[in-house]
Amino acid sequence: MTQAAGPARNVILTVDDDPGVSRAVARDLRRRYGESYRIVRAESGASALEALRELKLRGDQVAVLLADYRMPEMNGIEFLEQALDVYPRARRVLLTAYADTNAAINVIDLDHYLLKPWDPPEEKLYPVLDDLLEAWQAADRTCAGVTKVVGHRWSARSSGVREFLARNQVPYRWFSSDEPEGRRLLAAAGADGERLPLVVTPDGTPLVAPEDAELADRVGLATTPAAAFYDLVVIGGGPAGLGAAVYGASEGLRTVLVERSATGGQAGQSSRIENYLGFPDGVSGAQLTGRARRQAAKFGAEILTAREVTGLEVGGASRTVRFSDGSAIAAHSVILATGVSYRQLDAPGCRDLTGCGVFYGSALTEAAACQGHDVYIVGGANSAGQAAMYLARQAKSVTLLVRAESLEASMSHYLIQQIDGMRTITVRTGTVVECAHGTDHLEQLTLRELASGRTELVDAQWLFVFIGAAPLTDWLEGTLLRDERGFVLAGPDLSDDGGPPPGWELDRPPYHLETNVPGVFVAGDARAESAKRVASAVGEGAMAVMLVHRYLEQS
Repeated sequence: MTQAAGPARNVILTVDDDPGVSRAVARDLRRRYGESYRIVRAESGASALEALRELKLRGDQVAVLLADYRMPEMNGIEFLEQALDVYPRARRVLLTAYADTNAAINVIDLDHYLLKPWDPPEEKLYPVLDDLLEAWQAADRTCAGVTKVVGHRWSARSSGVREFLARNQVPYRWFSSDEPEGRRLLAAAGADGERLPLVVTPDGTPLVAPEDAELADRVGLATTPAAAFYDLVVIGGGPAGLGAAVYGASEGLRTVLVERSATGGQAGQSSRIENYLGFPDGVSGAQLTGRARRQAAKFGAEILTAREVTGLEVGGASRTVRFSDGSAIAAHSVILATGVSYRQLDAPGCRDLTGCGVFYGSALTEAAACQGHDVYIVGGANSAGQAAMYLARQAKSVTLLVRAESLEASMSHYLIQQIDGMRTITVRTGTVVECAHGTDHLEQLTLRELASGRTELVDAQWLFVFIGAAPLTDWLEGTLLRDERGFVLAGPDLSDDGGPPPGWELDRPPYHLETNVPGVFVAGDARAESAKRVASAVGEGAMAVMLVHRYLEQS
């Protein structure tokens, strides 16, 4: 291993077993980034891991890892997977030849792969590295500048805070209230440990059991609108909302996106999306939506977090969006992209144990604690299958509980094949959760076979639930037309004959994604008869912006 001399700086590490290629990569990296980063190169996976451990002991930060795929003894995938344990936040790039582009690299959260040769670097190497370094620099990597969370393993609110921070890509360190460092932080903050979690912000401010709005404000997330009036308000930060924000802002509209929890929606909680166009090796929901959020901000979209919308009012050409705290903003147009929320499991005991062993959605922050344990997942669609594949990497076993008689009707074929090939995953069809048992956390489940009625009591500490979704549209009652399940009607679905809805006063019919209120559009999962896929949601968000332009031009 060799490295540039000089004072300690952030690091870019490259590993390739071909000395000539290794020197060439390091040369191109130093030419562009040598003044700001220490360039470290290694010629084997083992020596690169040794270098990473030395850097860790010195307190250096590694920004990007570039690894060649075809290396003897330890290939690039194996190296990057082990490097995750040392520098989990470093951006990861795999160097491949054309023959290797089908490599099974979905076992790690790969940020990019580069084809060799990468000449000219100005076109093929530097733009990729620039984006990755910008993303890495967006968060403070030092311990002192990271939010600290002290909580109890089986505290629902502790789990909720961790999930909120993780999904908003806020770096944090977790300390159990039972461990010495956790007790030290509690004592320093003057907290008695009865009310958890304790959150210590990067500036040292202690927050005891904070609500999301206070937490968002204290960790640097925008919660207050910069203006009172916009061209476009996008409500909801899932794929449809982010797509609308990107296209709205990039096309010159004064755009604000309002999200009640964290950008990404259900897609942002997915451990792996493998059928999204342009990502042949898959991408995690957090990666995809994180990039989309940065892209929207790059074009000037304003993003508000932890703001709950409770009302929509129409006054002439203005559309007013009201928040739960009584404040409001107005705009010429509104795009509803509120998505859906997971339905609650109504089995006895589940409600009381939510967040204490029973989780809705993937709850990826809990995955590490599942190591060596038996995990149960309820659901038979893609989200349940993706979670099963992800959790099976660390859990002792994963049992997929499916009400239907097979997975074929609700899960993609590629995912069924992956599950069939995973030894640690068992699929139990025609089976439901009858009851959840436990005091302060989940301890056991009663399962029931639908065909025979036979019940079985199993030990379980982890239950993840994916049983369909309901639209988040109750606040629109009396303003917008919805179907019997609460999904928003738009365009030709507004009336049986495809004509304008009752009360429509314009001399044109509603546009395809336009609701019964002119200038208010709906995109993504909240729309009646939508496809419920990430790609279609993004497309509808972009289409809605096109229709907003058409509406504004005719207003």
